[in-house]
Amino acid sequence: MNKVQLHNKYQPLLLAKNNRYSIVTGGRGSGKSYGLTMYLLLLSMESNHVILFTRYTMTSAQISIIPEFLEKIELLGLEDMFHVTKTEIINKQSGSKILFRGIRTSSGDQTANLKSIQGVTTFVIEEAEELVDESIFDKIDLSVRSVKRENRTILVMNPTTREHWVYKRFFESKGVRDGSNGSINGINYIHTTYLDNLSNLSDGVITTMEQMRVDDIDNYNNVVLGGWRAKAEGVVFNNWRFGDFNPDNLQVSYGQDYGFKNDANTLVGVAIDKSKKIIYIQEHLYQTGLNTHDLYTINNKVCGRSLIVADSAEPRLISELASKGNNIRACKKGAGSISAGVSILQSYELVLESNSKNIATELNNYAYADKGSNLFTDDYNHALDALRYITSFHLMGSSKIAIR
Repeated sequence: MNKVQLHNKYQPLLLAKNNRYSIVTGGRGSGKSYGLTMYLLLLSMESNHVILFTRYTMTSAQISIIPEFLEKIELLGLEDMFHVTKTEIINKQSGSKILFRGIRTSSGDQTANLKSIQGVTTFVIEEAEELVDESIFDKIDLSVRSVKRENRTILVMNPTTREHWVYKRFFESKGVRDGSNGSINGINYIHTTYLDNLSNLSDGVITTMEQMRVDDIDNYNNVVLGGWRAKAEGVVFNNWRFGDFNPDNLQVSYGQDYGFKNDANTLVGVAIDKSKKIIYIQEHLYQTGLNTHDLYTINNKVCGRSLIVADSAEPRLISELASKGNNIRACKKGAGSISAGVSILQSYELVLESNSKNIATELNNYAYADKGSNLFTDDYNHALDALRYITSFHLMGSSKIAIR
């Protein structure tokens, strides 16, 4: 046991072991995986532990994760202490085990199966930035309630944007700053950078990281130092600002998108100044759990008889809203239309009314799927879809309205 050495910044895991949550953040080359692996091996030396090690997507633990643990076990000379299979590591002396599972696999969502695992004492999510649905985390987290040991939940991640639920839940709402370390308000915070791991990095890697500070300071702060971004990397829209809505009293019309289960229903008002190449935008609705009557009432109050262009994927809903009195019509869809709609929005200055916070969040996070591609992430787009419907109607012509 004495052979296992942890960096000083990981000491809260040992000293504040009754804290339920531990948040481990850091940039590339910061030694997060090494520190976590060492800690879990140390934890397995205590009896009665069932450690559930997860990633949102995990195709094969035998290929992607277990070799990291084997390397550390061999480094420590503890091969005789552990029995290793394709999906778990068992400490033969203590009987504690580490289970490796994916939250989503080729067989689909495994949340229900993970919840049913008995006796879990420690729940680990590595690469937690990939888990964007907080409700999945809650379902698994609430199932960790063993009475035999202290219960722990450890989230390990490279920080993304400040819109991620981890930041909002464990940093923003707690008043905890980026890069904090120690036990703060009953939560363990561990943050490391490559500067904490220099002895394990080559000169070439260190030089590359230092050069990034010169070439792209924002990327350096996020990727290398592990700071939280205000905007997502590769955001689609950099052409927007806050300002007054429709100062020249132009005609106002509306776009509407409909939510499914957890997605928001949205209603976005726009006024387009073609001569100045400005689109004024105002958020009127961003809410889940609305029925047809709710939507009609909101539309009637906000829009009156002004035009609403809505998602054509819901023809029956649009027909019902129209029969109740909303001046609403479906958009038309076609191949390549997301790109076309985005191109239109990128060619104008977007002026966002100051209370349109959800649209601002989407604009800060709607990103290209891959660098250099013309594909977009299917997230942070509920209000932006509505915005595309109505702007495409006016600027592409009703016969060419398309989003997908």
